[in-house]
Amino acid sequence: MPAIVGPISINSVGGGVVNFGDSFYLSPKSTSKTNAGSGALNTGNWIITNNGLSSTNPFDPDVADQNITANA
Repeated sequence: MPAIVGPISINSVGGGVVNFGDSFYLSPKSTSKTNAGSGALNTGNWIITNNGLSSTNPFDPDVADQNITANA
């Protein structure tokens, strides 16, 4: 069934795949982890953030969060 895609706005591209409409199978080819405080990674045309106190703990006891070894 066809999808109806409305208005889009792509401000920057840092790699990856952008799909419009229907997609049968999506599979990530790489993973990464980012630590940022509250309101640090907001995206959009008009952003207003009001953060009183923000603390980010980058400690992660897991060795691997997203395994993609079987993903070819």
